Amino acid sequence: MTLPDRRSPSDPPDGVSHISPATVIQGEISGREDLVVRGQVRGKVELPENDLIVEEAARVEAEVRVRNVRVKGEVVGNVTASGKVTIERTGRMRGDLSAAVISIEDGALFKGILKILPRP
Repeated sequence: MTLPDRRSPSDPPDGVSHISPATVIQGEISGREDLVVRGQVRGKVELPENDLIVEEAARVEAEVRVRNVRVKGEVVGNVTASGKVTIERTGRMRGDLSAAVISIEDGALFKGILKILPRP
């Protein structure tokens, strides 16, 4: 078996991290890559320079600080995004939402307070 070349810790990230449908993470997530959640996350998500996608069957119960977020599944907790938040028609969100741009599609569910931030 051949292992892939190891990257230096100082190399910039090159991809997207994924949390699979069968995975439950409790605690704090931080990093320098975009994150796609298909499973469950409970705790805190800190990705101030990156994007978060919450897929349809996913559930995130967390305080979230990201650049952009797209909610297709469920988010419970306060979300702060320096860029754009999109809650798609299948998305459900309960908590306060602060972002420079907010889009809530027809059919999406939202309960909380909206705060429009200045654009970066």
